[in-house]
Amino acid sequence: MQIAEILLEPKPVAAWRQLKQIGVNHAVGVLPRGAVDWRGVHNEHPWDYAPLAVYKQMVEEAGFELAVIEDNPPLDELRLGRPGAAEELEHVCTLIRNMGKLGIPVLCYNWMAVATWLRTSIARAGRAGAIVTAYDATVLADAPLTYAGEVTEEVLWRSLESFLERVVPVAEEAGVRLALHPDDPPRSPVRGIGRIMRTVDAFERLLELHPSDANGITLCQGNFTLMTDDLPSVIRELGSSGRIHFVHFRDVAGTADSFVETFHDEGPTDMLACMRAYRQIGYAGVMRSDHSPTLDGDHAAVPGYSHLARLFAVGYMTGLLEAAGADADPDA
Repeated sequence: MQIAEILLEPKPVAAWRQLKQIGVNHAVGVLPRGAVDWRGVHNEHPWDYAPLAVYKQMVEEAGFELAVIEDNPPLDELRLGRPGAAEELEHVCTLIRNMGKLGIPVLCYNWMAVATWLRTSIARAGRAGAIVTAYDATVLADAPLTYAGEVTEEVLWRSLESFLERVVPVAEEAGVRLALHPDDPPRSPVRGIGRIMRTVDAFERLLELHPSDANGITLCQGNFTLMTDDLPSVIRELGSSGRIHFVHFRDVAGTADSFVETFHDEGPTDMLACMRAYRQIGYAGVMRSDHSPTLDGDHAAVPGYSHLARLFAVGYMTGLLEAAGADADPDA
């Protein structure tokens, strides 16, 4: 297992150097949307080879190994089965092929149509006034439908199955592993749109839809915590086939209808037991901290990604990883 961090900035900043200074060597990247023109690459999609190659080189020059792309071309027409789906499919296949050529091994994507990551507050007071994000379904209970109207879960399951049929062979050929992220929040529907990746059973179904090593899971602990009372057992269950390809290490308190993000050391989940479970299944991929609170004196350009609390999270995760390793080796 390696601890990674996501690089959200379009080019290196001091925070990247600080991550290196505390021992982070693996990076999770996003598509270089408008981030590479300063290197002379113009008029191409961010999933095309040249922008992605320049981005990978920039990350490597900063001292990181680019282990995951946590981003994707637009997919809503594919998810909804609407006109334009064929073009979106070609774009995601282009991304996967280019990741394979560049040696970027994992693509994290999601199947949340129209409304993806959703919170009703990005300024809730957490421990000692730290700023956290939160979700309360009652806030949107009377919200109108989106432009997509009502979308059933059956539509999304059909489109996901079709997507996997077309894309998994491309990923296998490219040597890229797909890691599907759960719905966030894991509840259905949201403003009339079904959400399908919201239960442990749904992820078992995902693995059965296409039994390939290229078809796998992003184990986002915050979402899975809201699906089960025994997250370590779920990690062992879903990871027994070696198809957990990426991990988001985080915690929340509450239910799928009403929850708040927590610091990594204060939530209800036994985080050491989770780390032990990853050890037990032989997980050898990367995990990153996720949705850290914002501390006084810091800021988060993207809610949940303040820098100081992420440094704290990396330190906490490092300690847990060492403790889990010591448990596995009684002579350590």
